[in-house]
This record gives sequence, C-alpha cells and structure tokens, in this order.
Amino acid sequence: MARKLILCDCAGSQSIDAEGISTASGMACSKVYTSLCTTQLEHAAKELGEGDAIIACQQERQTFDELAAELEIDAPGYVDLRDRAGWGDGDATAKMAALAAEAALVLPVGKSVDVISEGTCLIIGGAAAITAAADLSEILAVTVLVEDASLIPTDRRFDCVVGSVRNVSGALGGFTVKFNALQQVLPGGRGAFDLGAPQDGAASNCDIIVDLSGGIPCVPAPEKREGYLRADPAHPPSVAKAVFEASHMVGTFEKPLHVRLEASLCAHSRAEQPACSNCLNVCPTGAIMSAGEHVAIDPMVCAGCGSCSAVCPSGAISYDAPPVDAIFRRLSLLASTYVKAGGRTPRLLVHDAAFGNEIISLAARFAKGLPADVIPLEVDALSGFGHAEMLAALSSGFAHVDVLMAPKTERDTLEGQAALACAMAGADAVRLLDVTDPDALCETLYAGVTAAVECDPVLPMGTRRQVARLAAKALQPDAQTLPLPENAPYGAIVVDTDACTLCLSCVSLCPSGALGDNSDLPQLRFQEDACLQCGLCANICPEDAITLKPQMDLTDAALRQKVLNEEEPFACIECGSLFGSSSTIAKITEKLAGNHPMFATSDAARMIQMCENCRIQAQYHSNNNPFQGKERPRVRTSEDYFAKRKDH
Repeated sequence: MARKLILCDCAGSQSIDAEGISTASGMACSKVYTSLCTTQLEHAAKELGEGDAIIACQQERQTFDELAAELEIDAPGYVDLRDRAGWGDGDATAKMAALAAEAALVLPVGKSVDVISEGTCLIIGGAAAITAAADLSEILAVTVLVEDASLIPTDRRFDCVVGSVRNVSGALGGFTVKFNALQQVLPGGRGAFDLGAPQDGAASNCDIIVDLSGGIPCVPAPEKREGYLRADPAHPPSVAKAVFEASHMVGTFEKPLHVRLEASLCAHSRAEQPACSNCLNVCPTGAIMSAGEHVAIDPMVCAGCGSCSAVCPSGAISYDAPPVDAIFRRLSLLASTYVKAGGRTPRLLVHDAAFGNEIISLAARFAKGLPADVIPLEVDALSGFGHAEMLAALSSGFAHVDVLMAPKTERDTLEGQAALACAMAGADAVRLLDVTDPDALCETLYAGVTAAVECDPVLPMGTRRQVARLAAKALQPDAQTLPLPENAPYGAIVVDTDACTLCLSCVSLCPSGALGDNSDLPQLRFQEDACLQCGLCANICPEDAITLKPQMDLTDAALRQKVLNEEEPFACIECGSLFGSSSTIAKITEKLAGNHPMFATSDAARMIQMCENCRIQAQYHSNNNPFQGKERPRVRTSEDYFAKRKDH
C-alpha cells in the first residue's frame, strides 16, 4: 500500500496543490487541512489511524508523535514542505512533489553497536574541576586529576589524584588515559593528605572525560569525540553545560557504524612502500591509522564526517550510514519527480541536519525563503558529499549544485572535492556557500547562477568511480580528455622510456592492477580507468622513471590496456629462446663481465646471455662448477658382496 501524504497549509500561509503533488509523486494525498495540529487534531487522529502516513510538517512533530502514542500506533513519517518549499517565491508544486517522493523512499537502516557507560568519570582541571566533581559525585563515580596538590579537598565523596595527562585514546564507554607523574592520595594521618610515589606511564580506564583544564585538548577534534566534554573553567555556563551533559552519559547508547572498510581494496602501502594516505590526511578525529598494507578504522572514535569516503580513490572506505547508493537514488528521484511535475532546470542545495535545517527554517519564516527551483537535500555527512555525488546530481538533471557549509564542516575536504567536480563538469557547476545569515542565503540563491549545466539525465549506478566517469561523459559529451587538479584519483602515468629498464617492480606492486606486463614480450602495459593515482609505482621505481598525470580520459581507450614501454626480447645465445630485454642484458653484461669474480672469464661472462635452463647446464658442465663434488663411488652389486665372502 502506497504511503499517504497528510497536507496542511499552516493557517493558510502557503498554497498547496494536492492533485499536482499526487500526480507527480505517485502518492495519495489527503485534503488540504488548515490547522491540523490544533483545531483539526481529531482529523489528524483519523488520518493517522488509517495507515502508513507522512505528515507534511516538521515543526509540530512532537504533537503528532504524542498523538500516535495515544492511538497506540507507530509514529508517522515527516516531510517539511512549508519551510523548504511553501514559504518561498514562485510556484512550488514541482518542488513539493519531489520532496514528498523522496520522503516516501525506503532507505536501508545503518548498522550500529551498543556502547555501555557505567558512569566512571575523569574530571581534569583545577578549582572548577573540584566543584564539578562535588556536583557529579552523587550520580557518577568521579576521579579528579589536578596538578596542584594544594587543591585536594577533604571531601571523600570522590577521588583525587595529582599528575598530568600523557595521552588519551578511545571514546564514550572506553577511554584509556595514560598519566605522567601520577600520585595517589594516602588518606590516613592528620593535616594535608600525603601522596604516593609518582608513577610515569600509569594507565587507567573511564567512560567519560570532563576537561576543565582550559589547556590544549587531550584529543584531536574534541567536539567530535563522544564522551569527551570540554569547557572553559572561567565560564560558569559552559562548565554547567558540561556537567549536565556528563550526568546523562550513563547507560546503553547506540553508536552508528558510519563507514565500511574493505581492506583488500586499500592502496595505502605495498612491500613497505608508501602510497595513498588520503584518508589519514583528512580524518579530523584520528580514527584512521596505518596497519601495514591497509588502514584501520576505530569505529568508536569515528565521528562520521564522511571525509575519508569522499577522498578514498579505490572505494576501500565507503560511507555506510546509509550507503552511498542511497544518495544516488535520492538525487535521481528528486530530479525526475521535479521534471515530471513540470519543473525545469532545478538547482540542488545540499546541507547538514543541524545548521542547514535551522538556517533554512529562519530564511523561510523571516526572509524570502528558498526559490521554487532550489531543492534542499539533507545529508548526514556533509563532508562525505564528494565529487562523485556532486557529479551524480548534475548528471541526474540538476542544473547546479550548492553546498551550504556549516561552521564545523571539514572545509578542506569539500573545497578539494568541489574543485574536482568543477574540473569534470564545468567551472561554475558547483558552489560552496559560506553564509550564516538567512537573508544572505536568500540573496545568494535568488541571484541565480552564471551558467546552468545541461545534459540528458542518466541514472547514477555503480561505485563512486563508475558514477563519476558516467556523469563526466554525460556532462562533457564532446570532450576526450579532461585535465584534473593535482591529487585527483583519476589519471595516467608518464614513463621515461630512456630510464625505464622494464624491471616491472611497479607491475608487481600496483594495488589496482592498472599496470601489467606481457608474459611473451618485454612490455609495460597500463589501463587508465583502473589507475588510482596512489603514487606507489612512482615511489617504487628504482630509476625514477614514472610520474603521475591527473586527468580523465573519457574515450573507450581508457578501458583498454596500452603499451607504455617495450623492447626487443633478447635471444639466448645457446638455444635461441627469448628472455629478458636487450637493454637489460646489455647493461648487466657491461657491469659484470670482467668486473665480477664470478664472470671474470669469457666463458663465464657468456652465461649472462643465456636463458635460465642453458645457464644451469653451462654451470653444471663447467670446470669450476661450484656445485661439483667428488666423483661418485661405483654402485655396489650383489656380486660384489658374494666376492667379498669368497675371499674370506
């Protein structure tokens, strides 16, 4: 049964075409109510009781959730048509239909694990930490770390230790803290407490950390580390907020598993030679670590920003809450429904949940609202909306993509991804909006764009690399090769054929199989479509003969192997079989013949120019065979034994 959309014009403040929305979205629509959350609440109860419903209102979500609970039915779905479409200029029917269709789309539920916090809390700081410990001691098991022993109170409701933090690892429910010069209180005796002997490197575990030291944070990106609360000790409201949040961090919590790692696809390293480190460079929390030939991700530390997924060239790391395929489906459905409803050249506004929803709501209520052709798309990980997703949006039918930056967005990642997308789709195809004022947002969006992207829509399917290539071909139908910015994950390699000796060490270590050889001829082959531009081949080449060339070849030639370097094979001087390359044999002969003790004579030097079988034969039959032993004794027979017995 199709989901039903429950409509309300919010006291007549917006115009809603129920029939137009229903026709384009394929959803059944209720009649347009006027005050569904107040005087028409009984109608809302009736609509909810009839089945699977989506209410076109986000502002009064709590009211409808409580109503569903009273009716003992599941909570309905929600879509905000008023702030995102109704309170804006122009006919918003096409946009409303697109947003409604997206709300009805069934998406996979992300994976998660349970995190248990028993309330063991470490508070770091001075006088403010002592006060906070007294406030939390009735709720949490508190230990205070101070550097000044004179601050230790006689209050024994919580523990106090002296020392400093060396490092912190882990997250909510699983912190590990190492200390420098840790001294524990000896509670016996009169006067000030005595302290135990200092211990360097002492370690302890806790569930929550409240940092009121006012110094350098103990972890990178502290605002993203769950269970780590930090406040300025000189600002009482901030301290009070941290204390309040800490008091609620006891129990079992659901931790989303934001990203998925396929270690076999990772191009981080091979044979102890460095290659791709994109994810390590952009991870703000330090959740990604090197683990030999691939990286490892600590899911408890990962904050789900999505930057690693955006910059991973091989797809080894992919966003999984929900999967990237869900974004592609949403983009395609939004664009196609908008066009089906009669809209033309829609623009996409990508934003996060917290900051983006708030500024859009304020723009709708107190400013002009969003233009009718601007369709907002809320994503969980704004930094994870990389070049592949931008290109997918443009090739699905959007004429332009705007990304609304939030104050805590990983800007470096998005700037690089937007530059890459513009290189493949057009200079003005993607724009990053760095505005924090609703009026400024409206002014920017109503000013329009300098150039709209036009192409025949394609369905974005496959991996991020496949979607990016498909989109680039659709957006640049007449182009053959697109130059890309430095560090792009697509490109060719340039081989200095004068320096290359065809040792093929690059072939043996290429993580994606882009480089190959020929079992019959001395050749170095390359397939551009598979190249990750990880740099491993350039790092391993003993002659420094390889350089990277970021680009995207849109022709079918990129899907086939081509020969980058080849030579005539060398024929064995004994049997004539082909082995090695002529230049390699010549160089080895030049360096070893007459210069190395093993090849001092002309006969020995000839073995350099033999195949492995002939070389073994020549070595075996030579006079100075190093493997030659004494003459083998004659095999004794039965007659030998009988003759020996007759002699006795």
